[in-house]
Amino acid sequence: MNKLLSIALLSLIINCGNAQELKKAHVDFDYLQDLVTQVKPHREKRLIDLDEFLKRSKQKNTVILDTRSKEMFDKKHVKGAVNINFSDFTQSALDNFFRNYEGKNTRILIYCNNNFEDRSAADLQDQYFITKAVQPRSAKITENNSRTLALNIPTYINLFGYGYKNVFELHELVDVNDPRIEFEGTDSKSKLAVR
Repeated sequence: MNKLLSIALLSLIINCGNAQELKKAHVDFDYLQDLVTQVKPHREKRLIDLDEFLKRSKQKNTVILDTRSKEMFDKKHVKGAVNINFSDFTQSALDNFFRNYEGKNTRILIYCNNNFEDRSAADLQDQYFITKAVQPRSAKITENNSRTLALNIPTYINLFGYGYKNVFELHELVDVNDPRIEFEGTDSKSKLAVR
């Protein structure tokens, strides 16, 4: 029995020594950090208010891009927006989509959940534009305690990283009841979403 155990142990040691080194995933955190450093000053010059967002949305070869889930997009989105789920971003997916416009020169307008609130609701939340704010459990969101993990930022970074640099981001916090903005979708019959 001891002889059999010794042989099995020796075999395991030999096979472990011959094991191939594991390949690393295609993940490069250092590259992402460098990219963020490049994107930050570019993005700062391309943050626009609602009036400018709406004006640019009417210009030729402009796309209003919503990168939320298809489910949330289908229920309610800014009128005229198109949806590419953020998790579907790849070089080929973006290139195939924007080929219908001006490729990498297409003007891309982005927005996300954190751009909208329902000022008529007690918690200021529209159910289709829930904020990604990180806050203490019982704290109400305020400018002083809000640390957001908004989809706008990774969307901007990834578009830039894939070579799409003609991007403008809605920077204003807009009331969903603001008469300047229109929504489309299965649950957008009124400006105020049913709760």
